[in-house]
Amino acid sequence: MRRIILITGGQRSGKSQTAERMALQLSDNPVYLATAHIWDEEFKRRVEMHQRRRGPQWTNIEEEKELSRHNVEGRVVVVDCITLWCTNFFFAREKAEWEQPTVDSALEALKSEFDRFTNQDATFIFVTNEIGSGGVSESAIQRRFTDLEGWMNQYVASKADEVIFMVSGIEVKIK
Repeated sequence: MRRIILITGGQRSGKSQTAERMALQLSDNPVYLATAHIWDEEFKRRVEMHQRRRGPQWTNIEEEKELSRHNVEGRVVVVDCITLWCTNFFFAREKAEWEQPTVDSALEALKSEFDRFTNQDATFIFVTNEIGSGGVSESAIQRRFTDLEGWMNQYVASKADEVIFMVSGIEVKIK
């Protein structure tokens, strides 16, 4: 039976650890689907920290955009994270568009891919960030990206069976 769980919150609020714990409670061999693109050394160290935390019982998949390419039928899968996944769509345009990424086209592509992926009979645990909870950025590109991610978070939340907001390592059930 298909189930969608969304875990959201601020940076370092405990989202990923909560998702991993939930997945291990539901399955002896969960899937970890990482959407990250490694941009620099500091980010590479963050990814390595996450990898060290997981044991050999995890099936690890790295996929920056096309989640639906992977058959996870009957599995419990942690998708970490929507924010990085959105980034891959937002900046995956022709170089001429990089200065003016289009929110509408990226959002439609993300929604469509989300729907294809979650059409499988599996338990999906999506991790995301609430980047719009802070101040308004001075950067037009950052404001557009914050809009994109906020709208995608709303879309996923509307489809989710359960939504959890993480605050300082504490789970607050929203839906």
